Amino acid sequence: MSTPQSKTVALFASKLGYQTRSFESAARKRNVQLAYVTDRCHELSDPWNDQAIAARFANPEEAAAIVMQSLRGKPLHAILALGDAPAVAAAYAARGLGLVANHPAAVEACHNKFRMREVFRDAGLFHAPTSLWFRRIPLSPEPESALLGVQFPCVLKPLSLSASQGVMRADNREEFRAAARRLAHLLERPDLQMKTPSSPREALAEEYIPGAEVAVEGILTDGELKLLAIFDKPDPLEGPFFEESIYVTPSRLSAQQQNAIHHSATQAIRAIGLTSGPVHAEFRINEHGVWPIEVAPRPIGGMCAASLTFVSPQHSGPISLEELILGHALGEDISAWQRESAASGVMMIPVPGSGVLEEVTGTDEAGRVPHVTDIQITARLHDEIFAWPEGSSYLGFIFAKAEGPTTAEQALREAHSKLHFQIQPTLPVEHPVTGKVLDPHT
Repeated sequence: MSTPQSKTVALFASKLGYQTRSFESAARKRNVQLAYVTDRCHELSDPWNDQAIAARFANPEEAAAIVMQSLRGKPLHAILALGDAPAVAAAYAARGLGLVANHPAAVEACHNKFRMREVFRDAGLFHAPTSLWFRRIPLSPEPESALLGVQFPCVLKPLSLSASQGVMRADNREEFRAAARRLAHLLERPDLQMKTPSSPREALAEEYIPGAEVAVEGILTDGELKLLAIFDKPDPLEGPFFEESIYVTPSRLSAQQQNAIHHSATQAIRAIGLTSGPVHAEFRINEHGVWPIEVAPRPIGGMCAASLTFVSPQHSGPISLEELILGHALGEDISAWQRESAASGVMMIPVPGSGVLEEVTGTDEAGRVPHVTDIQITARLHDEIFAWPEGSSYLGFIFAKAEGPTTAEQALREAHSKLHFQIQPTLPVEHPVTGKVLDPHT
């Protein structure tokens, strides 16, 4: 790629996001200045020394107004967002500043799972011979499945959280009521109430879709999808919780199935109204076809993007996903770039139980496993961590490359088997007045 001269890109991101460091590296290679917009406290005086604009993503229009006031009249060439909530604020800001971006209504629809289901249904994507049912349900007072027309098995989801946080499967009335109570309890957490504009007293209940699950990574230019990768998720995601783990590409599905996924992704993206920039989507595949689960106007989250490398016959060296996204945002032609020929994979290291992380061992042994290229332990010692469904952050990431996807997957599993995490369970707390045992993870 040619190197632009001192162009500026506004990057909307969480203050704690892993991916910002990768974008910093890509920006340095391309002589691009990043103007950060983060959800840090506005009363703090630049605690991370990044000159970031402080904005509350839970109120996207207000956040966009702050950014427009701060950046109007200054040279700005593009706006990018990492994460679901930052993407909504970024869309409003880009529209106000006259920059190419997705329409805010389309991005907001992606950020609300119930609205997304409505769009997919109305576009005919929940197809015959069966049609996916879904309901927006109250969590308070405690919902009764029979009165709401809920059928089993079903899945309960918060309306706008990500990383499968709060997502639970219920196979009967008792499990449904228990899941609803647990989800209501989770959504009462102050940190989550600050993050989401959706009502904490509502959730999505929908039909459980059996089958294999895949993730799709792509970039949109004027509404046209450039497919970058299809990731297999070889671990079954059948519940009761849906913590993801391994992503491997290229997919081992048949060419016919991969073409069907590409077609479904194009349909879902057009239905929701996205037109520009990175897109990440999730699908289930079974005997009835391909079912869209979610579409998000952002790149793959966390550090997972490090599993993707791109090459072009017109350029001498490989580039990262972040560098590809930056080039596209600055108006460059990315049509010649394709994912490298080697298979690659990433394991988001699962959290075996909630508690305080006391020790991590085995990283050296895991790093010596053939085909493993990197291991990053991102959880900090002595911090409290949460298992799913309450959790949303992994212990770290393992990366592998090999000639084929099966070998890459095996390397990830072998490396993980050598890692050991000592997690001290958190003791229950008794309320000093009522004597009721309180959940220490709220």
